[in-house]
Amino acid sequence: MTDAWPTEIKIHKDRRALTIAFEDGASFTLPAEYLRVESPSAEVQGHSPADRQLVAGKREVRVDEAIPVGNYAVRLIFDDGHSTGIFTWDILHELGREQEERWTRYLQELASRNLSRDAAGAVRRH
Repeated sequence: MTDAWPTEIKIHKDRRALTIAFEDGASFTLPAEYLRVESPSAEVQGHSPADRQLVAGKREVRVDEAIPVGNYAVRLIFDDGHSTGIFTWDILHELGREQEERWTRYLQELASRNLSRDAAGAVRRH
């Protein structure tokens, strides 16, 4: 736990990214696609690491809304209907710090399974 505390949260006008700044001076712009595929929901993360789902076809996803959850998190509502992930401040801070490594791993996983970031499938065509 980082005890991260946000000072600003903003959904970009095109709804394709969320910017969050923290008291520790860290600030991150997190693409909607990245947030969607890394959602902390059980639907994505499963109930154990072995249950984690690889989410493909989300290149065009948008964040429709960020709903406060107490004083510790936001629930992001995506335009594809996904709305069950509760993003705590610590999770958002971690996603920001680890964005490059997580994104690289995600792209490698998609490629290894012949999946695409594009909605027309999730299956890549050659």
